[in-house]
Amino acid sequence: MTEYQKKIKRVIITEDEIAAKIKEIGKEIDKIYDGRPILLVSVLKGAFVFMADICRAVSVPCEIGFMCAKSYYQGTVSTGIVNITMDLDQDVKDYHVVIVEDIIDTGRTLKDVVKLLKARNPLSLHVVTLLDKPDRRLVEIEPDWALFTIPDFFVIGYGLDCGELYRSLPYIAEYNTEV
Repeated sequence: MTEYQKKIKRVIITEDEIAAKIKEIGKEIDKIYDGRPILLVSVLKGAFVFMADICRAVSVPCEIGFMCAKSYYQGTVSTGIVNITMDLDQDVKDYHVVIVEDIIDTGRTLKDVVKLLKARNPLSLHVVTLLDKPDRRLVEIEPDWALFTIPDFFVIGYGLDCGELYRSLPYIAEYNTEV
């Protein structure tokens, strides 16, 4: 077993479980927007895989936009400082915005992104997250949709990384910090 493989402690959410939940959430988003176009906003880098699948799961017309907000750098613990390192190209005032987040941990990053986008007066704003870790929350913020709620351990896969590795795993796994 390679060092890379040893860091994958165990699979906690399978590829099939992710796909089923995305299909379900896609239908819910379709019901809310009822044919009205939306702007999906991915918070890079972790949410890009999830957003691609959400985009394909909805039938309402949608555009995509990207922002980059960082609070994790090379480690497994948030620095507590959120930096918006890339902003949207679109002016959100003419859009129903759906922020697509990979994981809500402390909530700091998402809270800052929501505050920034709300100040730009979108037609509406919702948040969908792949993973929610409410036990780690340090600020008040809740997603409109959370596909999975998980306990407090570091996860990798399906876009989520550790030191830029493991994003390509088709499932969510617990990262083995003991190796």
